[in-house]
Amino acid sequence: MAEITASLVKELRERTGAGMMECKKALTENGGDIDAAAEWLRKQGLAKADKKASRIAADGRIAVAAEGGKAVLVEINSETDFVAKDGNFLAFAETVAKAALASGAADVEALKNVKLASGETVEEARAAVVAKVGENVQVRRMARVDSAHHVAAYVHGGRIGVLVELKGGDAELAKGIAMHVAAMNPPYVKASDVPAEFLAKEKEIELAKMSEKDKAKPAEILEKIISGKLNKIVSENTLYGQPYVLDTNQSVEAVLKAAGAEVLAVRRLAVGEGIEKKEDDFAAEVMKQAGLA
Repeated sequence: MAEITASLVKELRERTGAGMMECKKALTENGGDIDAAAEWLRKQGLAKADKKASRIAADGRIAVAAEGGKAVLVEINSETDFVAKDGNFLAFAETVAKAALASGAADVEALKNVKLASGETVEEARAAVVAKVGENVQVRRMARVDSAHHVAAYVHGGRIGVLVELKGGDAELAKGIAMHVAAMNPPYVKASDVPAEFLAKEKEIELAKMSEKDKAKPAEILEKIISGKLNKIVSENTLYGQPYVLDTNQSVEAVLKAAGAEVLAVRRLAVGEGIEKKEDDFAAEVMKQAGLA
């Protein structure tokens, strides 16, 4: 069994929103396995969701370039927020986004070899920025949409970027949907996109949370109860099922239907998602340098 440390309990609490004692108990019950503990807490009704996937742990900027039915997003990372606001970094990010759009590069590896107006490649320009700002700078990810339909590109605060391809409707609606995706980050577009494995796991969790009295109800009634809960979960996790942020009295699906529109593609990048940033223990570092640890 893994050691139940304070940092492990803290991590589980941040992931699930459950109380400190509940997290400690969950880890003890599951041999220190944090993933199993997170699921155990959900089954006990003590956690709403696992926040691990949405944890942001790096700095940088999402740069955008768009023209007509073409648009790109590029994530460029820095080590600190200070550098992410530096003029050299911002100019580099803007240049790279424009180069990505103009070149038609399909991925980051291809983008690194694209030549800029200066004669440098993107990779050579990146190295020059590193020398200027004194931090590691990386061109990490990109997303692009080329379409004959409406394409909206929206960036919020330089940290979240969204591309939406919309068939039907108009440019204003496409932008509204992009803003919604930036704010709500739905994992799936439509109910049909939700994996069967996800639904099976959610059904298992909902059954585990039910009281013995509810579980004793006739099978057809129990199935209706579970079906209702799953439908709610699907709505919460799909773009079409969520209330539209610009008019919460309607679902996104209703807004699209009224406009005769359909979302064909969604791309969303948030600075640092999926990157685990090392947390420095300054007290331990001082003790180590002083020969006390």
